[in-house]
Amino acid sequence: MSHSQIAPYGSWRSPITAALVATSGVSLNDVALDGDDIYWLEGRPAEGGRVVIVRRAANGTIADVTPPGFNVRTRVHEYGGAPYTVDQGVVYFSNFADHRVYRQQAGETPTPVTPEAPLRYADMTVDRGRNRLICVREDHSGDGEAVNAIVAVPLDGTTGQQVLVAGSDFYAHPRLSPDGTWLAWLSWNHPNMPWDAAELWVAPLREDGSPGTAERIAGGPDDAAFQPEWGPDGALYFVAERTGWWNLYRWHAGNVEALCPMEAEFGLPLWVFSARTYAVESAGRLVCTYIERGEQKMATLDTQSGMLTPLTLPFSDFGFSGPRAANGRVVFIGASSNTPSTLVMLDLASDALMTIRRSMDIQIDPGYISTPQVVEFPTEGGVTAFGFYYPPHNRDFRAPEGEKPPLLVLSHGGPTGATSASFDVGIQFWTSRGIAVMDVNYGGSTGFGRAYRQRLDGRWGVVDVDDCCNAATYLAAQGLADPARLIIAGGSAGGYTTLAALTFRRVFKAGASYYGVSDLEALARDTHKFESRYLDRLIGPYPERIDLYHARSPIHHIEQLNCPVIFLQGLEDRVVPPDQSERMAAALRTKGIPVAYLAFEGEQHGFRKAETIIRALEAELYFYARILGFEPADPVEPIQIDNL
Repeated sequence: MSHSQIAPYGSWRSPITAALVATSGVSLNDVALDGDDIYWLEGRPAEGGRVVIVRRAANGTIADVTPPGFNVRTRVHEYGGAPYTVDQGVVYFSNFADHRVYRQQAGETPTPVTPEAPLRYADMTVDRGRNRLICVREDHSGDGEAVNAIVAVPLDGTTGQQVLVAGSDFYAHPRLSPDGTWLAWLSWNHPNMPWDAAELWVAPLREDGSPGTAERIAGGPDDAAFQPEWGPDGALYFVAERTGWWNLYRWHAGNVEALCPMEAEFGLPLWVFSARTYAVESAGRLVCTYIERGEQKMATLDTQSGMLTPLTLPFSDFGFSGPRAANGRVVFIGASSNTPSTLVMLDLASDALMTIRRSMDIQIDPGYISTPQVVEFPTEGGVTAFGFYYPPHNRDFRAPEGEKPPLLVLSHGGPTGATSASFDVGIQFWTSRGIAVMDVNYGGSTGFGRAYRQRLDGRWGVVDVDDCCNAATYLAAQGLADPARLIIAGGSAGGYTTLAALTFRRVFKAGASYYGVSDLEALARDTHKFESRYLDRLIGPYPERIDLYHARSPIHHIEQLNCPVIFLQGLEDRVVPPDQSERMAAALRTKGIPVAYLAFEGEQHGFRKAETIIRALEAELYFYARILGFEPADPVEPIQIDNL
């Protein structure tokens, strides 16, 4: 400390630049095993956000599978996920540009197996015995809502697709039994989201491959089913919520049994098709991840005794794509508070851990990394909420005596989602500059049981806002933040929480909304099918409770918003259209409140391009500096701030 320079919080020079945040690494997702080969997806901001399938061969050689010009993504449910599968060295994937499914054999050019049509595909599995893919299809050819179904797609590229299951609003996780005689799947209907009431169905397959009489074995109101997987012995494993917690179950010989009852979450909200929490390693053992009081762990589960054995690993977060396991080895993506996402392979017999791929090749000096602290704080109604507090940390700087740091409160998206303590270089961008961060798991977040998640039912824009405000005031009361320099930011649903907190409370001095919701009624009218009835539970039925939609929409209460806001928006966003940000910015501009609005061509719901990520992050820093009155250590390209 004696060699540290003294500089105000916010003005510390940091090696963690916006360019480093955007270009230093890749995203790792959706692991698959095919014999001794390991496959995964890499999202590459430096390639315009292109997603590529990568393969590690048994001999250790790593190479791209997807050739240039192809982008492995799907827009089923808009959020996509599970855009590929692999079987005996042949890869099948959804191409983002045309939504067609392509077949690619090793070393060959991909060839389409689906027609040119307004159809989207996801969550594929190969039915080898019938030479077909079974997958979720979303049909956008009609004038009304898209039509979802589970279909069979011939692998030879012929056009005759067979509809296997239809009639429900949504489907996910079609899973074929090892002997090819049974099909399992999830389905749910408006106004439910999958974490509200997804049902698990099974049906025998006839000789022509069509399902016979289907039986519902789990799920429904207050019991959302999740992730069916077949074991080698014909048992079907799944996650259900019968006790108020997502726990593991098994269906075998017509009977359902709980495997390991406990107050922990073995499931996740099904925002993307690739969400998984466990793998069947053998008939007698599962490898699973679970969340207990907001902390994620990995363990093996003996399927006969129910014994859960936690694994000792250098990771505290395992993401949403879960483990893959076979023949005594486990492949997964792990992270910790100081370790970026890393693809690793674990030998269950020897506990040997092999690193396959790091999301970041650049090593950041620990002297610039802030370690999160778990915080449990009081909130409205006499209950508690949770979050992770990141103090300012930079080995080269310290603040003047007596100065308290600005605090950036982060409200995660969803709102049915959660944040974790895994390494986030974006958070370190702020803390290494002398700005504290509080990442809040407000009421409605997952990882704390169904009751905690249901705190938000009918109270979106109230409970989440209260919890973010109380997190900030609690830390300020502890002397960990300057009460006069509290700011809030969030994206999507977190952007709505941000705007509602700035409009209806007097806690924060400024905020940043990334593609956030400002008009709940417009969202209910204009958003895509997957979320078109989401607000029925979070707010109330529309239009019957239009009074609540207006009462909680910041756009209708602009007279109450008197602090500066920066809006950052993708112009091709179908989830939260640009109009939501544009109207809000225009209203603030007219009112005379400092406001900035940045729109990005070619970006959708969530920024993927390196140049966008860099510009947005630097713009947000510049905005806070001008509003809170600190000088960034390095030059930042100015943005236009109206009314400043």
